[in-house]
Amino acid sequence: QLHLAESGGGLVQPGGSLRLTCSQPGGYTLDFFAIAWFRQAPGKEREEVACINKGGDSTEYADSVKGRFTISRDNTKNQVYLQMSSLKPEDTAVYYCAGDGTQRPCARMVAKYFGQGTQVTVSS
Repeated sequence: QLHLAESGGGLVQPGGSLRLTCSQPGGYTLDFFAIAWFRQAPGKEREEVACINKGGDSTEYADSVKGRFTISRDNTKNQVYLQMSSLKPEDTAVYYCAGDGTQRPCARMVAKYFGQGTQVTVSS
């Protein structure tokens, strides 16, 4: 089971950048798990935007964020990051990190544990 927590959201102008952080409070390791970032905008379905395998050697991105967002992890700090650049108003959403608590890679991971989310608002 995973207990995830996100931080780093906020208000940013179009074209700006933010970095989100995912961690597991209590010091429990994330090292063994692929972790994904999802987002959900008002009135829209939840969308997976990026995923990173447990070793950090493989990543996946949704077409809508490819080239603008970068997912990474620091297993020494038990953290996973989502660096977001060239932000657009349509990136406005609640962002969640998620995993399935197994050692499946991104391609086979079906997220079932989600954090509480962090709000990202892109507006001038």
